[in-house]
Amino acid sequence: MTEIKDPENTIIMETTQGQVVIQLLPDLAPGHVARIKELCAEGAYDGVVFHRVINDFMAQTGDVQYGKKGSESFNPARAGMGGSSKPDLKAEFSNTSHVRGTCSMARSQMPNSANSQFFICFADSPWLNKQYSVWGQVISGMENVDKIKRGEPVKDPDSIVSMKLAANA
Repeated sequence: MTEIKDPENTIIMETTQGQVVIQLLPDLAPGHVARIKELCAEGAYDGVVFHRVINDFMAQTGDVQYGKKGSESFNPARAGMGGSSKPDLKAEFSNTSHVRGTCSMARSQMPNSANSQFFICFADSPWLNKQYSVWGQVISGMENVDKIKRGEPVKDPDSIVSMKLAANA
């Protein structure tokens, strides 16, 4: 088990493939980190599927509107098209590189359209640098991210079982 130095800025994400521990980066993207913490506290990510998973690239999840199994609005065909009931976020692009284990916000073509969806990089993805808001880094459990079922869309997708701040876990 990884030693957690800052439980207020560490996420413990239990997935159907195992535990993933993410170090939050509030200095880099304070608005995005605040949103992730807020959605975690509400249990919004619990049950949300990994709807878009591309080999040697990334695993995307976080559609709390259409991607949450067991919710009234769950729609596997629309997973990836929704967000949350909260307003979209202003971009917080940085010089931090998208490397293996980077957690970054998904968005549309509009830079200020990130909401609740995010992705975890399987591999270095330099073309994303300065175009997406990096908010975290996997510090433990990357081998479990590697096991997530691939697809666009994913058939019988893996999901987040629970996602909590370490301080509240």
